[in-house]
Amino acid sequence: MFRWYVINTYSGHENKVKANLEHRIESMGQRPRFRRVVVPTEQVIETKDGQKVQTEKRVLPGYVLVNMDLDDDAWTVVKNTPGVTGFVGAGSKPVPLSQPEVDRILHTGVGTATAARAQVEFQLGESVKITSGPLADFDGEITDVNADQQKLQVMVNIFERQVPVEVGFDNVKKLD
Repeated sequence: MFRWYVINTYSGHENKVKANLEHRIESMGQRPRFRRVVVPTEQVIETKDGQKVQTEKRVLPGYVLVNMDLDDDAWTVVKNTPGVTGFVGAGSKPVPLSQPEVDRILHTGVGTATAARAQVEFQLGESVKITSGPLADFDGEITDVNADQQKLQVMVNIFERQVPVEVGFDNVKKLD
């Protein structure tokens, strides 16, 4: 029966392990026992130098998912692949993932949002400069970070008074 299993790898070697494993599956004639080898990733939006950049980040650094029919031969193929440190599971027996876990990791569930998620690079107490809008060039301190709406609450000094202002992530830059 085909199930999803998690393989532990050296961190940063996930794509190399995926390529090595796929090559070993083909060269050892084990294709009927394997369906997919996946390095789970997600799209994130980062702000670099004031520009929004969409990048791909690993969801589970150091892990690769494999959909396979586990038997002794398949276990040997995976276990002896360069870069693989072992299966995730209790003891020596790998534990398969449940379908909800697979859906969550691979974002394949019904109604899951596929929109890219913004990378939060701001922290409470940081000093920022507002770059656009009516309060452009004002400096302030972050008092709240709302990652879902991509907004910050910044305390700005206007006419000798501290005033809370809500601004978007893309309307501020960090001060050194």
